[in-house]
Amino acid sequence: MTDRVTAPYGAWPSPIVARDVARAEKRLGFPSVVGEEIWWEEARPEEGGRTTVMRRGADGTATELLAAPWNARTRVHEYGGRSYLPVPRRDDKAITRYGIVFANFADQRLYLLDRLSSEPRPITPEPATTGALRYADPALSPDGKRVICVQERHAEDGGVSRAIVSLPLSGRAADDPNAVVELVTGSDFYASPTPSPDGQHLAWVCWSHPRMPWDGTELRVGTLTGTGVTDAYLLKGGITESVLSPVWRDDDHLYFASDWPGWWNLYEIGLTGQAIALYPAEEEFTGGFAQLGVEPYVQLNDGRLVALHGHADLRPGVYDPATAELTEISSPLTTWETLATDGRTVVALASGPGDPQSLVRLDPDTGRIATLRRSLDSVPDPDYLPAPEAVTLSGRYGAEIHANVYPPTNPRVTGEGPAPYIVWVHGGPVSRATTRLDLAKAFFTSRGIGIVDVNYAGSIGFGRTYRQRLHGQWGVLDVEDTTAAAQALVDQGVADPERLAIRGGSAGGLTTLLALTGDTFACGTSLYGVTDLLRLAKETHDFESRFLDSLIGLLPGYAATYRERSPINRASEIQVPALVIQGADDPIVPPAQAVELIKALADRKIPHAYIEFEGEAHGFRGAESLERALEAELAFYGQVFGFTPPGIPVIELVTEYEEPEAAGDLEPEPASAQASAEEDPS
Repeated sequence: MTDRVTAPYGAWPSPIVARDVARAEKRLGFPSVVGEEIWWEEARPEEGGRTTVMRRGADGTATELLAAPWNARTRVHEYGGRSYLPVPRRDDKAITRYGIVFANFADQRLYLLDRLSSEPRPITPEPATTGALRYADPALSPDGKRVICVQERHAEDGGVSRAIVSLPLSGRAADDPNAVVELVTGSDFYASPTPSPDGQHLAWVCWSHPRMPWDGTELRVGTLTGTGVTDAYLLKGGITESVLSPVWRDDDHLYFASDWPGWWNLYEIGLTGQAIALYPAEEEFTGGFAQLGVEPYVQLNDGRLVALHGHADLRPGVYDPATAELTEISSPLTTWETLATDGRTVVALASGPGDPQSLVRLDPDTGRIATLRRSLDSVPDPDYLPAPEAVTLSGRYGAEIHANVYPPTNPRVTGEGPAPYIVWVHGGPVSRATTRLDLAKAFFTSRGIGIVDVNYAGSIGFGRTYRQRLHGQWGVLDVEDTTAAAQALVDQGVADPERLAIRGGSAGGLTTLLALTGDTFACGTSLYGVTDLLRLAKETHDFESRFLDSLIGLLPGYAATYRERSPINRASEIQVPALVIQGADDPIVPPAQAVELIKALADRKIPHAYIEFEGEAHGFRGAESLERALEAELAFYGQVFGFTPPGIPVIELVTEYEEPEAAGDLEPEPASAQASAEEDPS
């Protein structure tokens, strides 16, 4: 190891290049397991973000099941979720082999790919308008002959409705829409359709506008018949209790997660009677609700539960109902996302500060963890990866702010004095910042720019009260918390007060732009950020169309507050340079919002740059878009902070309005398509 040299912050030479960050990671999703076979989703940036389904056989061989142009991705809720399901298929009288049912992105129909077939065939009817019928969160009926799932319907007049439906694996519904049986209706939203082991009952989670699933949901159950669900009734939940993730213990009892005590804890309830708390703790036993189909705990054949628990980062433990004890499983993997089991084998998706997202097999008895698949084929030298420090900072009036600090990290270079820092603002805004390996962060820290990733008020992982601090205060407390986090690092002598930046995507973009109206930050980057709240309330998709009721207030009474919290109406207060990056096909935050902001900055001669990516929606999936966005952001900070990053194209900051030219050569997705960069709402 050579002695370190001193170089300007931001201009340190680094082996972590934008091309590798954008193209190297194959994002994994939603594992399934039956015996010795394991399935999962795998997104490919090099293929425009196309998602395929992989299968790992008993011999460890991984096989891609869906070749291009097939794309296993559902658009239910626009944020999607689990889009496939392994299903048993008898190829002869003795052997059961598994095929898959999956939602195809282009038309949103469900298709069946049999084990020995090379071509999927549709098993749902073709709607009058492409993509008007969408499906997600599939479950197999106990007899193995039907799929039960959430169906989302888009009417020609723009109306959206949902139901839980059942359809045959035979494919009869492809030509006969009447073969799709409507099981449950009446609510605006559904999740987790879960049949009992004996097939006699169906449990599900539902909620309706204006609530969001982390505010109030209902766990319901009914008798499952061939023609529908009868005698449905409420088991647990309501307008002030979030109940998620039902799992049948047996034919007559259910496990679920509820935040009734203030934290999402595990409970058990029978078909009649009171709910019983299993392990009361000031921890979360779920990461909340970001996408359909996430499983934060699973049941083994011997009755034990493997459960994820913690705060923003979740870790695994084994809960034994016989002793009411939770045994921790030690692992360098700090961020566990979802689990799957067939009752014997347990698999999960997990990552850590130095470990990429991985498909792992977990032995509940020994705690041993075996890595089966990694999202990165190779990981940069760990000496270039920042080690996050979880800190609790003091905000306004002494309120706690949770954050992860990533210092500049390079084994060959050091800087002089306090370093430039970027405050990262997660989307959501009801979401969370974890400590998983993120090469985009290492791209900056290895060049001498520190990062503080803030779990501001409203973030998931710290109890219901912390989440609800943001009620009526979005655009206020989030701005205060992120600004206070930056100031805390300045006060500690860690961050340079003259070289502070802030960046955020979607909801985090709104926080970023509002923070620029103060005097703390020298610049900011908004990625597909919200700029006009009244416009958002009018134009955004159905799932979040009433989200602002709780975050801001009811319309029309709070219209003045919406205007006050909208960056477009505060643009005159922005005195520092801004970089705005947008997807041309974003249905959640349409590009018109970004363009109007750019015009307002140009009117006041504020230096800015605007990049619009053709074919990208809400969050970028294509490798070229990801690469260019990352390099543009670093070049932007270089211009503002006064350094020249080696090998990075210069970005031009302008003060006049220029008609945007869409960048990239991706094929445009349908106008209603969307994918979150962090797989979280907004």
